[in-house]
Amino acid sequence: MSSLDDIKQMFFLECDELLEALNDGLTDIEASLTSGALDPEVINAVFRNVHSIKGGAASFGLDALVRFSHAFETVLDRMRSGTLTPDEASIRLLHRCADHLSDLVAAGRADESPDIAASGPLLDQLEALNDIGTVPVAPEPEPEPDQQIDAAPEVPEDTGLSFAPLALGIDLAEPQDQESPRRFELVFTPTESLFATGHDPVHLFRELAALGDLSIKAESDLLPALEDVTPNIPYLRWRLELEGEASEEDIREVFEFVDGLAELDLAASVANTPPQRENSLPDSPGGDDDVIPMQSAPVDGATDPSPETSGYEAPGKASDQPVAATKAPKSTVRVDLDLVDSLINIVGELVINQSVLTQSFSEANVANRADIGNSLDEYKSLALQIQDSVMSLRAQSVKQLFQRMARIVRETSAVAGKAVVFETDGEDTEIDKTVIERLIEPLTHILRNAIDHGLETGEDRERLGKPTRGVVRLSATHRSGRVLIEVTDDGAGINRARVFDIAVRKGIVDANAQLSDAEVDRLLFMPGFSTKEAVTDLSGRGVGMDVVRSAIQKLGGRISINSTPGRGTTLSISLPLTLAVLDGMVVDVAGQTMVVPITAVVETIRPTPEDLHHIGASTQVIKVRETLVPIVDLGVAFGYRRGAVPFTDLVLLLIETEQGERWALALDRIIDQRQVVIKSLEGNYGHVPGVAAATILGDGKIALIIDPEETARMAERDPAGLLELAVAGE
Repeated sequence: MSSLDDIKQMFFLECDELLEALNDGLTDIEASLTSGALDPEVINAVFRNVHSIKGGAASFGLDALVRFSHAFETVLDRMRSGTLTPDEASIRLLHRCADHLSDLVAAGRADESPDIAASGPLLDQLEALNDIGTVPVAPEPEPEPDQQIDAAPEVPEDTGLSFAPLALGIDLAEPQDQESPRRFELVFTPTESLFATGHDPVHLFRELAALGDLSIKAESDLLPALEDVTPNIPYLRWRLELEGEASEEDIREVFEFVDGLAELDLAASVANTPPQRENSLPDSPGGDDDVIPMQSAPVDGATDPSPETSGYEAPGKASDQPVAATKAPKSTVRVDLDLVDSLINIVGELVINQSVLTQSFSEANVANRADIGNSLDEYKSLALQIQDSVMSLRAQSVKQLFQRMARIVRETSAVAGKAVVFETDGEDTEIDKTVIERLIEPLTHILRNAIDHGLETGEDRERLGKPTRGVVRLSATHRSGRVLIEVTDDGAGINRARVFDIAVRKGIVDANAQLSDAEVDRLLFMPGFSTKEAVTDLSGRGVGMDVVRSAIQKLGGRISINSTPGRGTTLSISLPLTLAVLDGMVVDVAGQTMVVPITAVVETIRPTPEDLHHIGASTQVIKVRETLVPIVDLGVAFGYRRGAVPFTDLVLLLIETEQGERWALALDRIIDQRQVVIKSLEGNYGHVPGVAAATILGDGKIALIIDPEETARMAERDPAGLLELAVAGE
């Protein structure tokens, strides 16, 4: 690749960042329309984003992109100068222009011809907006007497100048000193519960060191003689001093995970002044020789603050408010994604190799030797650290995905003729890049359904006493080692009677079937099911939620529906953080080795006869803290054994779904708990009911990774066995 191609590729990568910032800025401007607190710097930033794209596009001869960017920035320039006031209509237009700008950038990246036909109407609307009469500008305030601009001197005729020089008054006053850094003095006293729950103060101190310059002194005045020491009693306390820009809230956030497990005494002051403490502890009798300084890791590219670089004030807009210190951006490097994928595969093989070595040493009865055991533990720890670091390279926030979905909502609401407010939450949630890319299609379908099927028209909402503008909310959060993405609308909810009638007409269920609300909701995932009678631009063609469920299952995820008539519907998607590794519990099921994801397991149970109860002819439940939980025998479910085994001879794994449903999975024994490398079955074989993926164990054998929720639901419907269903369907 030539150097020019490298520069061009770098330009398009920068365009991605500029477009993301552009959408953020437009969203902030839109939010300010209701609050009335419009920050001029936001409009300036939006203008700079479009102007930067225009400048780079001109360098590479992308004429269509240059022309459109020029018209776009002209309107933004009028907004930032105050001659055009943004309103809802103009912001909607700017959002559409930002979407089209993204399309033009994508066409330039792919060396494709731009869609000139789509540019025309938008250019006409931008021109019409630009031709709107200017808003009267408020008169400039009279300058203070000591800041009067000197009168322009007369220009002699022989100077040859075509303009009169303008004398400017420049304030050369010394800049004010920046706010001094703050100093915090902390006394950290652990309790017995801190160490009993597996916490280590060292990890807390490392996090604290990232907030500034930290010094630590261990106080051992309470430590008794060696023969009087009780191992489970903590005798040490630590006195720490932190100096930096951190706030008290930042410091307390570090210790929030040990709240109630330790005592924290905190006092704050300006650096170089004694701290003010309400409940100060007596000074340590020890000397300063125990103080261990811990310097916070420097941020790449950070520089010392100075008056010249501390901030920028536009002329005539000086503020008396102190300028907040900003953190220098971290240095980054762009790497080809194929190289990252290759590295992830190599690290996966390294983890498998570590498991093989560990099992080989165990079978040779040499793993109990101290030197070999320590080396194996260190090798395992290093392999997991490398794996975690490499996996984080593929982790990306869902922000760009959410911004793309915002465009889908705008376009769909325009086609459906419905006013929609789109809300997002958890944009900083990180997930594997591959998962993000494969979420685009199912999320697009879900959002279109929410607007087309879920939300009522403005007239209907007004008649029902709802706001005329419907709300669609997209959120993401980490929960139990997985990512939970939810799409919520405040529409009419699911009309279950109508869904059931359509299912009967299509022959999906029997007319006399007695279905629960959850079972009726799951009918929406049946192939070809649609509640639309007529085909529209958005729906009605029979390509329904079954496509969404299939796409989510291929990602190792699950999807569920929760709907309340008249109040709205929530679709929840539970996904793994990554498609490469999994923390699992290796178990024995009727002589077969399988893996259960550890994130689904609540606890393990050894049942007693008093805990077991029969419901009906073949269903058994176990009583867990006054709650009856159904039992699923994995050996029977997967066809590994025919006859029933007393559950008192088995081990039960209590699992819980995101919706709070519980089952107890019966298995023969628990072998180990370890991190395994995921090998997909979808691409190499196909979907197997109850099975999420496979892995290679330390002895070279293949073990199936089960999907606990799907296994339990399938076993409830067909106790005869999932494996027979899978074979019969081939």
